[in-house]
Formats: sequence, structure tokens, C-alpha cells
Amino acid sequence: MLEIDQNVFKEIYFHSEFEKDFKKYKKKWRTLKEDLLTFINTALKLYHKQSKQIGGIQPISGLGILKANIYKVTRFACKYLKGTGSNSGIRIIYAYIEEQDCIEFIEIYYKGDKKNEDKERIINLYKE
Repeated sequence: MLEIDQNVFKEIYFHSEFEKDFKKYKKKWRTLKEDLLTFINTALKLYHKQSKQIGGIQPISGLGILKANIYKVTRFACKYLKGTGSNSGIRIIYAYIEEQDCIEFIEIYYKGDKKNEDKERIINLYKE
């Protein structure tokens, strides 16, 4: 789906539902693919590899998931949505599995389309 620098994380995986969501939004926002690549190579690298606090990346707790840490991105810059900066309204849900150094993208949505992440989707993917 994306050409990602493999030196950042050992593995980056896109769940099929994420790919479906991404494809829908990529038609609306033509820079989304490039924006996601930039986000992975900068914000995620800083947050997970260099332990820098990045505004807009928040852990989601209370899901009962032990094998992965789930995060919600609330500040995602999309170049196509000029003038919004990181307040684009685009939300990304992903998992970071530290032992495997793996990022797994779960969901992308626009907060104008829905208010919150699909917790059922997350739990179904990561239930023990």
C-alpha cells in the first residue's frame, strides 16, 4: 500500500478494514497517501523510537487488550485540506506491538462522519 522506510519499524501492517477506509478517503483527499507516509516517518518515529511526547497521539485504554498498545491520532495534517494544519479532523487508530516493533493500522475516519473509533473492530482484532 505504501513504500515505507523499513528502517523506522520492523513491520508496518494495514488491516483490510483500514485499507478499505483509506481507499475511500484517498479519493476525497489526494495527498492522504503522502501525508500518512510523512506521519509514519516523523511523528510515529519520534513518539515510539525517541520517546518524544507528540501532541495528538493518545493511548486508548479500557479495551482489555494485552498484546498491543492501541493509540488514537487526533492531530493529523493533510495537505489537501489547506488551512487546517493538524486540525484536519482525520482520526487514525493504530496498534503498536513493542516486542515485535510493529505498527498495525486499524482504522481511519473523519470526525465529521463519525464521532469515535470502532471499539468492536479493535477488540475483535486483538482479543486473546
